[in-house]
Amino acid sequence: MLNYNGIPRWKNVKSTEFSNHIWQEANSVRNAHQLQEVLLDSTPPNMLKEINKGLELAPMVSRATPYLISLIDWDNWINDPIRRQFIPIESEMEPDHPMSVLDPMGEQKDSPTPGLVHRYPDKALFLVTHVCPVYCRYCTRGYAIGTDTDTVSKQSLGPTRARIESVIRYLEKNSDIEDVVISGGDAFRLQPEVLTKVCSELLNIPHIRRIRIATKGLAVLPMKITSDHGWTNAIIDLADQARRLLKQFSIQTHFNHPKEITGYTTEAMKILFSAGVQVRNQSVLLRRVNDSDEVMLTLIKMLSDINIQPYYVYVGDMTRGAEDLRTSLDVAISIEKSIRGRTAGYNIPTFVVDLPEGGGKRDVHSYESYDRERGIATFKSPVISNSREYRYYDPISYLSKQGKSYWNFTAK
Repeated sequence: MLNYNGIPRWKNVKSTEFSNHIWQEANSVRNAHQLQEVLLDSTPPNMLKEINKGLELAPMVSRATPYLISLIDWDNWINDPIRRQFIPIESEMEPDHPMSVLDPMGEQKDSPTPGLVHRYPDKALFLVTHVCPVYCRYCTRGYAIGTDTDTVSKQSLGPTRARIESVIRYLEKNSDIEDVVISGGDAFRLQPEVLTKVCSELLNIPHIRRIRIATKGLAVLPMKITSDHGWTNAIIDLADQARRLLKQFSIQTHFNHPKEITGYTTEAMKILFSAGVQVRNQSVLLRRVNDSDEVMLTLIKMLSDINIQPYYVYVGDMTRGAEDLRTSLDVAISIEKSIRGRTAGYNIPTFVVDLPEGGGKRDVHSYESYDRERGIATFKSPVISNSREYRYYDPISYLSKQGKSYWNFTAK
């Protein structure tokens, strides 16, 4: 199953090494210099300058596993959909929209105790850790995830016992909360004993009925499931414990493109599915990655084939440093209309906008108004606020000349 895609640095790596999560993490690529060392003489001449400048401008540090690097087509690296997600380059970056912010979802204002977001009455988001096996440059938690960058000093959300205890005490006292998402960061980075302790304590709270483990790991480091037996056994044991209590326990993962589904993914899903662990997928709609009918349809069918249920497709959040990856709301509406009916209904994900300033998730079709010339869509979110109007803004580069002039936008 080894596939290093002809990359010189790894041509002598054994399959047992490449398939091991420890080797993958130890050999992750974090900057342009390391990438040059991996690619050696095949490095495109202008690439290092482009990446170095892109990283200076990005709010997220760079980190990609050898597995991810091997999936990139380096003969067409400019347009490769995986490279675009993880390795920024200066020439493709666009000025941030005037309304973009570092915390577009307003999570910090809905945080009653550090690392817990409580926005919906019956659901809470538990940010247990601030690290990931890789860093997506469109991350909506640029305010906390990863290490400091040239442009951002991060809020620390490490998995300390005191912080975990504070969150659990809050959840115990709030009997309306039935659903808890364990996220961060990425749950793949939690030690098995920490994952087990946190989830077991939550399962033993009577009013908590559902626990979801959020991880992009299946898409970027699937060999952790097959080689980190302690972590995988912890997940399976927790799913069994939840089932005995007649509660739900599932994994929420994050695939964006068909290229991310490989033999490693299939082997990992065989283990989880055979053990009765439910896995759902949340994609992000990204420009020149999956913003076409056929790519999105292929993705959801391939996910379904390996027993991952397509759940959500998010319109790109208005986070800083990733404007070139966002699409307009119209693109999301068009793709959803095109793919509906082309496969079974339960395999069609819901296309949503996670509204800026804490408005929550709304179906892309449910806008109150949509000014396409200026790229302004308004939404209502009755559960969050009966009176407030929330706005989502299309990328200015999608607008007409008149629309661009409204925002005083000048293209590069």
